[in-house]
Amino acid sequence: MNRVIIICEGETEKEFCSTILSPYFIKKHIYIQSPLIKKTMGGIVKWEELKKQISLHLNNEREVYVTTFIDYYGLNSNHGFPNWEEAQKLTDKNARVKLIEDGMKEDIEDELRYRFIPNVQLHEFEGLLFNNVKTFQEQIPPNELVGINELKAILEEYPNPEMINDNKETSPSHRLGRIVLGYDKIVYGNYLAEAIGLENIRAKCPRFNSWLNSLEESFKNTTDSNQNIEQS
Repeated sequence: MNRVIIICEGETEKEFCSTILSPYFIKKHIYIQSPLIKKTMGGIVKWEELKKQISLHLNNEREVYVTTFIDYYGLNSNHGFPNWEEAQKLTDKNARVKLIEDGMKEDIEDELRYRFIPNVQLHEFEGLLFNNVKTFQEQIPPNELVGINELKAILEEYPNPEMINDNKETSPSHRLGRIVLGYDKIVYGNYLAEAIGLENIRAKCPRFNSWLNSLEESFKNTTDSNQNIEQS
């Protein structure tokens, strides 16, 4: 059985894995397990704690791949992620997160490293939801969609929603709190994600798309063999 363990920062990411990613990957004979980060039962922890969880999964199951679904937003130097100080000197946010991901991979034991696919979401999960106005209008009642003009302006400013910036007032989740009255990140987040559709999200979010491509490529030879068997 082809399996990927996606260690999730919180309930929103876990629900996304269950409702959106799992059905997609099952069709490719890849099965998803999505535990929360330990210690806090959700929420980011210091790298050393997260590393222990990653290594535990890799050591316990010698064929499983492990990845992460955590936000860059909220990380700081106190979390002790590899390459953190060097990454902060880079102005390109994509390069910054890539350097952190590279450091995470390099910090895993040599014999386990090839089955670890680090993923840090730029800037946070909610950025994936800024895909199109139509979905919001179809899924959110007009009396709750109170920030429609702000939504339109954001979509115009950020063709790639992953680049929506990450301070407290302008992070994707805080923007959604203004746009949708009574916004609940777990309920609305995955409700909107399902309505948008995975392919539409992938089309606008290159880092997210690259992550899913990496997961698929990890099992490409195996899944191709399974499909050939089914067709014969």
